[in-house]
Amino acid sequence: MAGALHGIKILEIANYISGPFASVLLADLGAEVTKVEMPGHGDPFRGWGDNAYSPTFCNFNRNKRSLSLNVQLPEGKEICMRLARNADVLIENMRPGVLDQLGLGYEAVREVNPRVVYCSISGFGSDGPYSDRPGYDTIGQARGGLLSLLTDLDKGVGSPLSDLLTGLYACYAIQGALVGRERGGTGQKVETSLLQATVAFVGENAARYLASGVIPNRDSRLREAQVHVFAAEDDQPFVIHLSSPQKFWHGVAKAIARPELKDDPRFIDRQARLRNYGELHEILKEAFRAAPRDQWLKLLEQHDVPAAPIMNLKEVLEDPQVAHLGMLVELTHPSMGAVRLVGSGIRMSETPPQMNLPPPAMGENTREILAALGYGEEAFKSLREKGVI
Repeated sequence: MAGALHGIKILEIANYISGPFASVLLADLGAEVTKVEMPGHGDPFRGWGDNAYSPTFCNFNRNKRSLSLNVQLPEGKEICMRLARNADVLIENMRPGVLDQLGLGYEAVREVNPRVVYCSISGFGSDGPYSDRPGYDTIGQARGGLLSLLTDLDKGVGSPLSDLLTGLYACYAIQGALVGRERGGTGQKVETSLLQATVAFVGENAARYLASGVIPNRDSRLREAQVHVFAAEDDQPFVIHLSSPQKFWHGVAKAIARPELKDDPRFIDRQARLRNYGELHEILKEAFRAAPRDQWLKLLEQHDVPAAPIMNLKEVLEDPQVAHLGMLVELTHPSMGAVRLVGSGIRMSETPPQMNLPPPAMGENTREILAALGYGEEAFKSLREKGVI
């Protein structure tokens, strides 16, 4: 079954997470992605393991073809421009201006391909006071306010959230631009950055600050959504989410055999529970210490209270609902062997996302890509001798 983006050709000049994540999402939907990698080492994530096929690289580069190409050399630039001429999308996450200096910026590509959707991803944007600064995930989380909402200020977050968010926003922009092109006939440049995507993502918290003047922190969302985290008798952690419906609070009171708390003036409604969040938390904390986690989770489920164990990734990947959703896939590379990955985060009834190609070895598809452009064996040898490929 052809994917929703079958026939869309994407040229990726990107490393690490944000750009490759945007293109892998599009590749799962059927787009054909050609990844340009510098000869000799390729995407730096290749080296984050025992060989040039690290799990980190594999996660962001399935369903792609790898072209070993030095775009800094004239012959490499020429090949890249030939590919760009026929591409629907070009995705890059170099520092602002780098590809312009190489003659591969938006204006240059648009001259030969006015229908191209050219996506530029950066740390802080292509202009402005921070545009020349290096941008990495943790910097985006810090500058964008996300760290202040997710963790204590002396700790970091164990996930590249800003990188991933930026890739999602880039994917969103690219698909919008492709639809716009079908209606208007021309492509366009789309941009996002770690800073812009992260600030947009924390918009809910920002809206509350703009309305109240109160600066939110990690605890703000917990209080607002009535989220509580506890350790049971066996020290196993779990979370409950009371939110707005009154029935959830009543269910908790029944589950801990304290029905009188439902009518306690301190907790009678959501606003009262917000005012007395700390006091309620201490009461529940003491109650939940009386039995093991599994017992509490069964009781809370019986009373229709949103509750869940705080699971590590081993537990998540062994969870029956995760298995039912088909979230684990295995791809086999002819020389690198089997690689297990997490599947797509969406379902589509008619054009479902698919993972058909294992992550490529470095430069694996260089010969076939050049052959399709008309380069014969002698030209291939010459390009290799010159270090172009």
